[in-house]
Amino acid sequence: MAGRSRHLPVELPADAPASTPWFRNLEISGFTVTVLVLIIGALVVLAPSLRILVEQQQEIAALEARVAEQERAVEGLSSEIDRWSDPAYIESQARDRLLYVKPGDISYLVIDDGATIDVGPVQPVSDEIQRTRIDWSRAVLSSVLTAALTDLPAVELVGPEIETPPATEPAP
Repeated sequence: MAGRSRHLPVELPADAPASTPWFRNLEISGFTVTVLVLIIGALVVLAPSLRILVEQQQEIAALEARVAEQERAVEGLSSEIDRWSDPAYIESQARDRLLYVKPGDISYLVIDDGATIDVGPVQPVSDEIQRTRIDWSRAVLSSVLTAALTDLPAVELVGPEIETPPATEPAP
């Protein structure tokens, strides 16, 4: 029977409370306290490094996305360079953008491409001369007020100064 232990039932005293909180039964040893202190210390030491690592990973992901976007732009530009090396493409661009034509070709320039502008009701045409009533004093006043209240310097309003030649006196 050496080395074997026996379990004996233990009776609680009659005056002990029926339910005790679970944390009162915990026994904390020095080893447990040391391990907990080491874990908390490791977290305190490693937390700033982990934060920096996460921030750097996010920055790397953002830069990789930017690099991929710029690579797509470079691919687009290189394909455009390839198009410009084709003489047929250059000719089509000259015809479209600069309105160039080959000798003997007839070029038609369409001014109204189907877009219609509604100008409102059309005034009837008359054979009589009509006099337009313009309040010239109100127009002058609004012009003076516009010039007075603008933020532009006077040189930009009037334009560049024009040098006038010196007046010459007529010979007698």
